[in-house]
Amino acid sequence: MSRASLIVTIDGPSGSGKSTISRLLAHRLKAAYLDTGAMYRAVGLAAQRQGVDLDDQEAVGGLIEALDLALSPGEDDTRVLLNGEDVSLAIRTPEMGMMASRVSAIGAVRQRLTRLQRELAKNQAVVAEGRDTGTVVFPQAAHKFYLVANPEERARRRTAQLVEKGMRADYQEILSQIVERDHQDSARQLAPLQPAPEAVRIDSSALSIGQVVDLMLATINHP
Repeated sequence: MSRASLIVTIDGPSGSGKSTISRLLAHRLKAAYLDTGAMYRAVGLAAQRQGVDLDDQEAVGGLIEALDLALSPGEDDTRVLLNGEDVSLAIRTPEMGMMASRVSAIGAVRQRLTRLQRELAKNQAVVAEGRDTGTVVFPQAAHKFYLVANPEERARRRTAQLVEKGMRADYQEILSQIVERDHQDSARQLAPLQPAPEAVRIDSSALSIGQVVDLMLATINHP
């Protein structure tokens, strides 16, 4: 397999460390980093701003078709542009995480974003993170990982991330949201959160970021 066609997927629940680990792995592999979850957060932000009822399939369909959504994947981060506005920071709130979970259960949204994600991965090596990158978006990926961590550790990490960015963060509230989102993502009928059968499962609860990246590199280099 050529380097340009290399696709690595990292799926898992919110707060399991996917973003940080995917960025570092992409850097080590000299690949582009593709944050698919950011796209769903952007759609959720657009729906909130426009007052779109997510239970109204026709309204959501109109929203997603009219949306100007652009991503610029790179080794360090994915910049998200919504109708020309950089919303990379605005989409990183717990509220937008819950909105992402809701819009990701809508067929029209998933179809459009899946097409866009595949276009972004053409002709370049990519490390893609999300919840269905190994099962739905890139079923042909050369290497697939499923990253998990216990809810308490994930809530601690997410709280620390938000505080570091100067944003309000309540540990108990975030823990509750994580548990609720896990249920929403796993119980939905369309592309539920689950590991691909061939994915390598890694529990990062007691591992450092470096240890997880090293485990993944070892698997990729010596399958």
